[in-house]
Amino acid sequence: MTKKRTQKYQKQIGQIPGTLVYTGEKSDKKFNVQCFDYTKDNIEESILLYIEEAINYKETESVTWINIEGLKYTDEIENIGRQYGLHPLVLEDIVNTTQRPKIDEYENYIFIVLKMLYYNKDENIVIEQVSFVLGENYVLTFQESEGDVFGSIRDRLRLNRGRIRGMKSDYLLYALIDAVVDNYFTIIETLGNKIEDLETDLFTGTVREDINIEVQQLKREILKVRRAIFPLREIINRIEKGDYPFIFKRTITYFRDIYDHLVQVTENLDIYREMIWSLMDMYMTTISNKMNEVMKLLTIIATIFIPLTFIAGIYGMNFENIPELHYKYSYYILWGIMIMIFLGMIYYFKKKKWL
Repeated sequence: MTKKRTQKYQKQIGQIPGTLVYTGEKSDKKFNVQCFDYTKDNIEESILLYIEEAINYKETESVTWINIEGLKYTDEIENIGRQYGLHPLVLEDIVNTTQRPKIDEYENYIFIVLKMLYYNKDENIVIEQVSFVLGENYVLTFQESEGDVFGSIRDRLRLNRGRIRGMKSDYLLYALIDAVVDNYFTIIETLGNKIEDLETDLFTGTVREDINIEVQQLKREILKVRRAIFPLREIINRIEKGDYPFIFKRTITYFRDIYDHLVQVTENLDIYREMIWSLMDMYMTTISNKMNEVMKLLTIIATIFIPLTFIAGIYGMNFENIPELHYKYSYYILWGIMIMIFLGMIYYFKKKKWL
């Protein structure tokens, strides 16, 4: 695993700036381009079979959303970059899936990178890079593979629900980012449930052998999620306080709402991170308590047998002149004394609540 992560960075070493090198996981997913071109009253949805068709939507008066799936197809990415006049460094950042979330302003567009999070079929967190290019009347989105959190946005466009079709491209950008951030709450809720389940197991004493591994994995998940989400606060803060040509003041209010959501998400992550550390301490304490219980039981057993062993040792010696040795009932008396000592010590330990 470490070798794979290292190789991702080695692909970029020595490359000319602006060289398109895909750093994600290779897959057999096909290149797909989905286009929504809409006004308040009309909408056209299509799948672009040829990437050259994208240029037809650049200068229209309608708002266009072009969603590109498949970052490993660098030639097609470079082609659409030429059509929309994207800087080579922007294209390099699009296919570099290790890119930190950021926002860059260019003359004719704004470029934003963020991380989209969701759970796969195995309930593992998938962190997928999504890049946005906001122009005067268009939004380009670049995804690593098919499948995203934009289903509700597509439905709103098709059914003309809400105000999205009556607004400019900046509102479309807001809606897309808001969908990504809303899905963060699903991730946070699931992480919270996992932590609560582990906490319940530790409190009830049902400590599984691999629970320490689960805690470590959960800690890594939280750190990964925090690393993916936290920089987005800076991006939204810059949009809110900046003066970008394609983002109007009436839309800034909506971005401010996204910022509030991000603050809530990051605060929950910080709380969960503290809870994870507490779980580790609780796990170690539970293990220690179990060991103490075992040691206490063994100590009590040893304490009970000390006087019995002493008596048995006295009368097990090979001296001839032991007074009670030839007494007819000595054996039974000795057993009686040992049983009384045993019961007396058990009573004493229970009275002290040691048992």
